[in-house]
Amino acid sequence: MSLTNPGFDPETITQLKKELQESGMSFKIIPDEENSEEYVNFYFLGTYEGKEVIFDTALYTLRLHHASEVYELAEHEAAKKFPNFKAISYEEDENGNMKPLTPEEEEIGWFITELIMEMEEEETVKVQEFLDIDTHHDYGIGLDVSLNVDEIEEDVIVKFIQEFNDDTLTLDDTLYSFMTEDEDFEDEG
Repeated sequence: MSLTNPGFDPETITQLKKELQESGMSFKIIPDEENSEEYVNFYFLGTYEGKEVIFDTALYTLRLHHASEVYELAEHEAAKKFPNFKAISYEEDENGNMKPLTPEEEEIGWFITELIMEMEEEETVKVQEFLDIDTHHDYGIGLDVSLNVDEIEEDVIVKFIQEFNDDTLTLDDTLYSFMTEDEDFEDEG
């Protein structure tokens, strides 16, 4: 590995070590608008091929992974059915209000929604915990990880890092399928 990757640079590693020591944490969350209860992007230190390295990690829930896979499949089906298909983008007007969708965008949106509901009901898509390692990442080593937890909280991240660095991480190979939670209907029942 060349030192053109800053995640392998001893000075960058030393700087992250210092930041982690000062914070008392084993990881540093990367400010990202995508960070949520179900997805967190963070750095931590570990070793790769006997050398200390920074791991740039995207850790998310299995539920989020499932939703992403289902949506991607639904978009693929929509692209086959609608020759002019392009991903629907929601835009705001000058007052910050959502601009209305075109009739075709509405039709595509309903088609995708119906496909998603059908795929979830029939459990068409099943996912399992996984960890992908990207050794050609632009910053250290990239990790893409999905775990079957409700939320990505501090204790989940700490446990993941500990088990990853101790080489004791075991992933559940059970296949899971999820239903979208409709908060409007959760209280009625």
